[in-house]
Amino acid sequence: MEYVFNNDNFETEVLNSDIPVLVDFYADWCGPCKMMAPIVHQLAEAYAGQMKIGKLNVDQALMVAQKYRVMNIPTFIFFKGGEPIATLVGGMSKADLEAKIKQVLA
Repeated sequence: MEYVFNNDNFETEVLNSDIPVLVDFYADWCGPCKMMAPIVHQLAEAYAGQMKIGKLNVDQALMVAQKYRVMNIPTFIFFKGGEPIATLVGGMSKADLEAKIKQVLA
Protein backbone atom coordinates (compact mmCIF):
# COMPACT_ATOMS: atom_id res chain seq x y z
CA MET A 1 0.00 0.00 0.00
CA GLU A 2 1.32 3.37 -1.01
CA TYR A 3 0.62 6.14 1.49
CA VAL A 4 -0.22 9.77 0.77
CA PHE A 5 1.36 12.14 3.28
CA ASN A 6 0.38 15.78 3.81
CA ASN A 7 0.60 18.61 6.36
CA ASP A 8 -2.26 17.12 8.38
CA ASN A 9 -1.11 13.50 8.70
CA PHE A 10 2.69 13.85 8.54
CA GLU A 11 3.25 13.78 12.29
CA THR A 12 0.95 10.80 12.85
CA GLU A 13 1.91 8.73 9.80
CA VAL A 14 5.62 9.54 9.55
CA LEU A 15 7.06 10.95 12.78
CA ASN A 16 5.02 8.70 15.10
CA SER A 17 5.28 5.56 12.95
CA ASP A 18 6.45 2.40 14.69
CA ILE A 19 8.15 1.20 11.50
CA PRO A 20 10.58 3.08 9.21
CA VAL A 21 9.06 5.43 6.64
CA LEU A 22 10.20 6.48 3.16
CA VAL A 23 8.73 9.79 2.01
CA ASP A 24 8.87 10.62 -1.71
CA PHE A 25 8.76 14.43 -1.97
CA TYR A 26 7.35 15.13 -5.44
CA ALA A 27 5.24 17.47 -7.57
CA ASP A 28 2.76 16.71 -10.36
CA TRP A 29 4.71 18.86 -12.84
CA CYS A 30 8.07 17.15 -12.17
CA GLY A 31 9.26 14.84 -14.98
CA PRO A 32 11.73 12.76 -12.92
CA CYS A 33 9.04 12.43 -10.21
CA LYS A 34 6.67 10.90 -12.77
CA MET A 35 9.45 8.52 -13.83
CA MET A 36 9.95 7.40 -10.21
CA ALA A 37 6.22 7.00 -9.40
CA PRO A 38 5.82 3.39 -10.64
CA ILE A 39 9.05 2.37 -8.88
CA VAL A 40 7.88 3.91 -5.59
CA HIS A 41 4.52 2.16 -6.00
CA GLN A 42 6.16 -1.25 -6.63
CA LEU A 43 8.44 -0.87 -3.61
CA ALA A 44 5.50 0.23 -1.43
CA GLU A 45 3.77 -3.04 -2.30
CA ALA A 46 6.92 -5.13 -1.83
CA TYR A 47 7.77 -3.70 1.60
CA ALA A 48 4.25 -3.31 3.03
CA GLY A 49 4.33 -4.07 6.75
CA GLN A 50 8.10 -3.54 6.98
CA MET A 51 8.27 0.10 5.87
CA LYS A 52 5.66 2.75 5.11
CA ILE A 53 6.37 4.12 1.66
CA GLY A 54 4.44 7.08 0.35
CA LYS A 55 4.36 10.39 -1.45
CA LEU A 56 4.17 13.97 -0.29
CA ASN A 57 3.23 16.66 -2.82
CA VAL A 58 5.55 19.61 -2.10
CA ASP A 59 3.11 22.09 -3.66
CA GLN A 60 0.38 21.01 -1.21
CA ALA A 61 2.63 20.46 1.83
CA LEU A 62 5.13 23.29 1.56
CA MET A 63 5.57 23.51 5.36
CA VAL A 64 6.85 19.93 5.57
CA ALA A 65 9.07 20.31 2.50
CA GLN A 66 10.64 23.47 3.92
CA LYS A 67 11.16 21.92 7.36
CA TYR A 68 13.25 19.14 5.81
CA ARG A 69 14.99 21.52 3.40
CA VAL A 70 13.75 19.84 0.26
CA MET A 71 15.25 21.98 -2.52
CA ASN A 72 15.09 19.55 -5.46
CA ILE A 73 12.58 16.90 -6.36
CA PRO A 74 12.22 14.05 -6.30
CA THR A 75 13.79 13.83 -2.84
CA PHE A 76 13.48 10.62 -0.82
CA ILE A 77 13.86 10.93 2.95
CA PHE A 78 13.94 7.90 5.22
CA PHE A 79 12.58 8.37 8.74
CA LYS A 80 13.15 6.07 11.71
CA GLY A 81 11.92 6.85 15.20
CA GLY A 82 10.61 10.22 14.03
CA GLU A 83 14.01 11.39 12.74
CA PRO A 84 15.31 11.70 9.18
CA ILE A 85 18.16 9.20 8.84
CA ALA A 86 18.96 9.21 5.11
CA THR A 87 18.23 11.32 2.05
CA LEU A 88 18.46 10.54 -1.65
CA VAL A 89 17.89 13.20 -4.33
CA GLY A 90 16.92 12.76 -7.97
CA GLY A 91 15.77 9.97 -10.21
CA MET A 92 17.44 6.59 -9.78
CA SER A 93 17.04 2.94 -10.63
CA LYS A 94 14.70 0.68 -8.70
CA ALA A 95 17.76 -1.32 -7.63
CA ASP A 96 19.44 1.75 -6.11
CA LEU A 97 16.35 2.81 -4.17
CA GLU A 98 15.68 -0.74 -3.03
CA ALA A 99 19.30 -1.11 -1.85
CA LYS A 100 18.82 1.92 0.43
CA ILE A 101 15.53 0.49 1.74
CA LYS A 102 17.29 -2.78 2.61
CA GLN A 103 20.09 -0.83 4.32
CA VAL A 104 17.58 1.12 6.45
CA LEU A 105 15.71 -2.08 7.38
CA ALA A 106 18.91 -3.99 8.28
